[in-house]
Amino acid sequence: MSATISSINYCPVKSISFQTIENCEIKKDIGIVCDRIFAFAKDLDQEQAKLFEKSPDDRKGKWNKVLTLKNSPALNKYNFIFKDEKLTLTLKDKEILTIDINQLEQREALSNKISELESSLKQPITLMKNLEFPFFDTSISNKVNFVNSVSLLNIQSINDFQKKIDRNVESSIFRGNICIDGIEPWKEREWIGKIIKINNVFFKVEKNIPRCVAINLKPQTDDNSFNLLQSLKKTYNHFEMGIYLTALNDGEINIGDTINI
Repeated sequence: MSATISSINYCPVKSISFQTIENCEIKKDIGIVCDRIFAFAKDLDQEQAKLFEKSPDDRKGKWNKVLTLKNSPALNKYNFIFKDEKLTLTLKDKEILTIDINQLEQREALSNKISELESSLKQPITLMKNLEFPFFDTSISNKVNFVNSVSLLNIQSINDFQKKIDRNVESSIFRGNICIDGIEPWKEREWIGKIIKINNVFFKVEKNIPRCVAINLKPQTDDNSFNLLQSLKKTYNHFEMGIYLTALNDGEINIGDTINI
């Protein structure tokens, strides 16, 4: 059996959006181009937001200053589509607002729209953008020694999980960049510390991905009663699903590509 890519996904806006694509460009030490290049800062004044936006060093230990599904589950109702330098906010696949990302006043308008739609969110809200240093979980955490990452999910691990808990579990809940199929459940956990190759792009397999309460959210709702986190622990005695990769060189990957160890 060989593992192949079944889907490729990225989040232009950290934590909130989720787009599926046929192929993507990979940059060394960055990962998927355009993944998490936007994020919403909360409860930071203009100068603080600018520092957070520009410097990964100013993000360390400041997880609570970014809007995420963990701290703002109401945002799970929305999605963002990024195409041709335009960012579109949608709700149930209906357009709410489209902006030119290169126009500061339009980015401010989008921040204001989010505040208007979800008045309970901590103010002020600021849309940040950084192409060179995207807003990855691992760039904010103090617990890991790498900056940017690509997440990989084994579809058969998710299938094993849903069979054991007798409940449908959509792979999108785990927001994996690369979803693979064709290998046994949990086989990917044996890859930790190894190098894998996908279409001449090499990745270091760093660690298993610890999951948070965001996976308790039902898709496209703010209902967080799913209790998947507790089910993971009860079923496997851990809170993990998927593995973190770091890109070791530039290249491109596509749906259907084979993973070589």
